[in-house]
Amino acid sequence: MRPVLAGQNGNRISLIVILAVGVAVTSVPVVSKIFADLKILHTRFARLVLGVAVLEDIVLWLALAIATAMAGKTVLNPREMSFHLMTTIGFFALGLTIIPRIVKRINKAEFNVLAKNSPVGYAIAVLLAYCVVAGLLDVSLVFAAFLAGFAVVHKRRKLFAEALDAIGKVSFAFFIPIYFAIVGLKLDLVHGFSLWMTVAFILGSCVVKILSVSLAGRLAGFRGLDLINLAITTNARGGPGIVLASVAFDAGIISPKFYTTLVLAAIVTSQVAGAWLDHVLRKGWALLTPTAAVQSGIVPTEESAPAA
Repeated sequence: MRPVLAGQNGNRISLIVILAVGVAVTSVPVVSKIFADLKILHTRFARLVLGVAVLEDIVLWLALAIATAMAGKTVLNPREMSFHLMTTIGFFALGLTIIPRIVKRINKAEFNVLAKNSPVGYAIAVLLAYCVVAGLLDVSLVFAAFLAGFAVVHKRRKLFAEALDAIGKVSFAFFIPIYFAIVGLKLDLVHGFSLWMTVAFILGSCVVKILSVSLAGRLAGFRGLDLINLAITTNARGGPGIVLASVAFDAGIISPKFYTTLVLAAIVTSQVAGAWLDHVLRKGWALLTPTAAVQSGIVPTEESAPAA
């Protein structure tokens, strides 16, 4: 099985990590858009799913960073391997803890003339600075972009609201379509597509994700339809699933056939999540069983279908 899934730099550990991340990843942007389109972004269900997905994805990004750091390391000596791995983990750890605090202080500092006069230019400068550091340390630029966004956006978001909105509009209108066009160019549906691999991975990964989320949901006190709604929604892999495939493929960890499989799995699971939630709301079913406060009438329910 390994030669079919692995690329030229894929080793056993890095391939297992990619498989695990490919199953567990949840697309926060896709899920958020689904919630917004269905007008349920304000609900307890949406807050629960997005909160879990954000925390989960932080851990998974770190796992992906470790996997890429270990890719192709059979030709390196243990010291070089350990140094590269520790550099990646250190970059990620600092980018989630100390560096954001420093950046946030600089964001609102009196001496920061650039942030006051050109918020867009300053935000882009922070993004590029992260990428420069990542390039010098030989860390994937995807992680730099993720950590830079984590540092720039903070509780006082009004400071950069217009700048971030402007950057977001340009990104969604120009850069993201280009990125997905590049992803499409990498897909070889003639020679790089395996029907059995795609079907087996999508079915197998969905079963694993649904069972694991259902088990965790039961431990948290959820039952019945609650578990199905949570499992199917968090199974949407969307953009992060495609980014995972691209990063792993560029690092040589996975084969072209497995790359195609991961991309198709991300698309299919996102479509299924949206269709299922739309079906639940059209039926008038609750996304989550009302809490004791809701059942007693203290708090009005907000988990059923929105008013027309």
